[in-house]
Amino acid sequence: MIDIHSHILPGIDDGAIDLEKSLEMARQAVRQGIQKVIATPHHENGRFSNETEFVKERVKAFQQELDNRNIPLSIHTGQEIRVYRRLIEDIEANKSSTLHKSRYILLEFPSDRIPSGMKDMVHELRLLNLVPIIAHPERNSEIYENPTKLIELVNLGALSQITAHSLLGDFGKQIQQISLDMCNNHLAHFVASDAHNSTTRAFALAEAYELLQKRLGTDIVDSFQNHANSIIHDLPIETYEPVWTKPKWFQFWKSK
Repeated sequence: MIDIHSHILPGIDDGAIDLEKSLEMARQAVRQGIQKVIATPHHENGRFSNETEFVKERVKAFQQELDNRNIPLSIHTGQEIRVYRRLIEDIEANKSSTLHKSRYILLEFPSDRIPSGMKDMVHELRLLNLVPIIAHPERNSEIYENPTKLIELVNLGALSQITAHSLLGDFGKQIQQISLDMCNNHLAHFVASDAHNSTTRAFALAEAYELLQKRLGTDIVDSFQNHANSIIHDLPIETYEPVWTKPKWFQFWKSK
């Protein structure tokens, strides 16, 4: 398995607080059956700034620690980038970067809204032959209230990534259900751990894929795993047209 979103690097954001915690996370990932992890520390979120070259250095140092301890896990460079005004300029200046030097770039929204001008941002990124991946849209209030707004972005060329813990119900039953519905309606294209530690926000990718297989079938699991592999090898990803027909649970909740 490949995990495209994690906060495994030690001491640079709100993920692993030190090297020992990072190593605990790495061992846990291996037990899950994960072979490759893209390290995606927060970047430009108002609290943390981790520019490309700095992340590369930290990935190289951490990989050396893993190799020295015979922990069979490959770490790759990425960022979880909060959408900000200078993003296009900083990509061109190599301050903000894609996942594993691919065409795919992981973007985070504020939890309460879609950033203004996001449609234009997606368009500009696509003109640069970059593909934005929207991190955990199921936990964004504006998208949760109106999932068709995510359809608009996907139709413009964006992809989206659901968090494993959302599928497992750790953020509540309603977020679990909308996560499953997004997966089932071609509004999600990846599942990732978004792991921050080895306890409360641990690697849970195996459990999430197992649940997806039981609820939605093997094909969707294979699709998500193939998409993650496409990032590592910088391959194009073919998608289905997204749809959203309001589930009965959603209509009931909105009418309350």
